Amino acid sequence: MRLILASASPRRRDLLARIGVTPAAVVPADIDETPGRGELPREYAKRMSAEKAAAVAPDHKGDLVLAADTVVAAGRRILPKAESEAEARRCLALLSGRRHRVFSAVVLVDGGGTARHRLSETIVIFKRLTEADIAAYLVTGEWQGKAGGYAIQGRAEAWVRFLSGSHSGVVGLPLFETRALLTSAGYDLG
Repeated sequence: MRLILASASPRRRDLLARIGVTPAAVVPADIDETPGRGELPREYAKRMSAEKAAAVAPDHKGDLVLAADTVVAAGRRILPKAESEAEARRCLALLSGRRHRVFSAVVLVDGGGTARHRLSETIVIFKRLTEADIAAYLVTGEWQGKAGGYAIQGRAEAWVRFLSGSHSGVVGLPLFETRALLTSAGYDLG
């Protein structure tokens, strides 16, 4: 049984390798990732992962298709994948010294088309960030394309005062939930 990863994220491939899984193919899903009006972060993460899997699965009947989506939320607000320094600066200023949640939804569609879903919810609290902290981080470029404007697997990890949940989920793929989905579908993890 082949595993198809419906993601363009190199971090997800790296995380799968940590549990001994190498996808047979990587096929990024081409979907509209615009949040719905009033859509809450948890529901948005679940919808995005399901839509990614649904977009890729029809072309890979008989294979397992794994898709995921990670959302950083400040209260009911979905933070963007930062595309500019200004956007990253706004996200980091908002997260400074406060608690936020990271939702990482995973969907596995089996060879028969049955979808299995899991959701990881992680609470993260950053230290209070100074302007100098933010400016130094922006220079690294780690924030580019990252939900909430930071990469916890990089320098931003030094800002984490508290984390409750899945570290790998914050990176982009909750390994406990992913492993459970693969096992339940009969995928041989070796």
